Amino acid sequence: MRSSSNTIRTNRAVTTFATLLAGALALTACSSNDDKDGTESHSTTATGSGLSLPKLDGTSLEVAAVWTGQEQKNFKQVLAAFEKRTGAKVTFVPAQDPIINFLGSKIAGGQPPDVALLPQPGAIKQAVQKKWAKPLGAEAQAELAENYSQGWQDIGKVEGKQYGVYYKAANKSLIWYNAKAFENAGAKEPKTWPELLTAAQAVYDSGVTPFSVGGADGWTLTDWFENVYLSQAGPEKYDQLAQHKIKWTDPSVKAALTTLAQVWGKKNYVAGGADGALQTEFPASVTQTFTGGDQPKAAMVYEGDFAQVNIGETKAKVGTDAKVFPFPAVGSTAPVVSGGDAAVILKDSKGAQALATFLASPEAATIQAKLGGYLSPNKNVPVSAYPNTVQQTIAKALIASGDDFRFDMSDQAPQAFGGTPGKGEWKDLQDFLKNPKDVAGTQAKLEKDAAAAYGSGS
Repeated sequence: MRSSSNTIRTNRAVTTFATLLAGALALTACSSNDDKDGTESHSTTATGSGLSLPKLDGTSLEVAAVWTGQEQKNFKQVLAAFEKRTGAKVTFVPAQDPIINFLGSKIAGGQPPDVALLPQPGAIKQAVQKKWAKPLGAEAQAELAENYSQGWQDIGKVEGKQYGVYYKAANKSLIWYNAKAFENAGAKEPKTWPELLTAAQAVYDSGVTPFSVGGADGWTLTDWFENVYLSQAGPEKYDQLAQHKIKWTDPSVKAALTTLAQVWGKKNYVAGGADGALQTEFPASVTQTFTGGDQPKAAMVYEGDFAQVNIGETKAKVGTDAKVFPFPAVGSTAPVVSGGDAAVILKDSKGAQALATFLASPEAATIQAKLGGYLSPNKNVPVSAYPNTVQQTIAKALIASGDDFRFDMSDQAPQAFGGTPGKGEWKDLQDFLKNPKDVAGTQAKLEKDAAAAYGSGS
């Protein structure tokens, strides 16, 4: 996994980010979804006038990513802008999880895409080890140095060489809630885990199920665990577990799973029960929280800023009907977990390098920022490009954090453990959702799967 110098951040700095986010959301969560302020200013910022791209008439490129639905449509608008700028023709190739397996079959067939968006640092490392990934050229590296904090550059490096452009980021420490359901229940936004349980009970007593969980997608469950674990065990332990320097049988893992069971194991606290949650995919877990009028299927859904894409498929307005609060503090500090997708070149060419350079620019990110449901780690994207005050606040907090964040733990793991449907951590936590009393058995399965994936020497 990536070196400890890239992952170890101070507890103080993480606390600062969480405090900033909490304060900013408190100021903006009641704002209207419509944000007129600053909409003109972005047109003179990050226009790409300083970005030099080659003419690529006659060049065809393929870009692979696991994005679907609105997210895919929005990214295609970014690719269309690149086509307009360069004359290249770019085709989007829908990929499946785990993307490393998908790319392996493409490469074996002699048809790798030119560029792939990889959702895990562990996948970048695997692509390098398999000699699939090509280092970024001087132009892309210069764009990264201009627009990204050192921490975001480092996550895209393997053994000191730059392979990844983190085009998309995620704040994975947010809980979205149905404002009407909270109002009817007299529930308040919680800042601590006990306060979250109090709010959940108030919602339950009002006749609405507290939580919606997209358990059919194992990654949502790893995200739940990571927030609880980071806040409860602390950043140092988090880094050690992320690199498998401590075992999953460690008492700190037992404590986190026991805490999670206070939600997952509480009768009627999860929409559809465990069986229903395990059949609910992430998009549905969001939309069912914001449909149904006064009787939604749940009042709260945990996930990152990207949940706004799915909220946008309902009639709910972000900031009024759909509100958000930072993941509550389980230990002494609230957690801040980030994720992201990095563009990696698989077929080195003038066109592929130009596309990577474009994706590292504020111009590319600004296009998608304006479309919503997207967050960029690019510090030169104007905040006014984001379509509502909640999204602007999340973006400000991410950029203000600089290098002070923790990257998604499962995304740092080998893909066999942290990124494969039906296997490893995803499957083990799905089994735990089904039987939250089996803490010791879950720990044993997690450790067995981690040891196999990381190798005995990890």
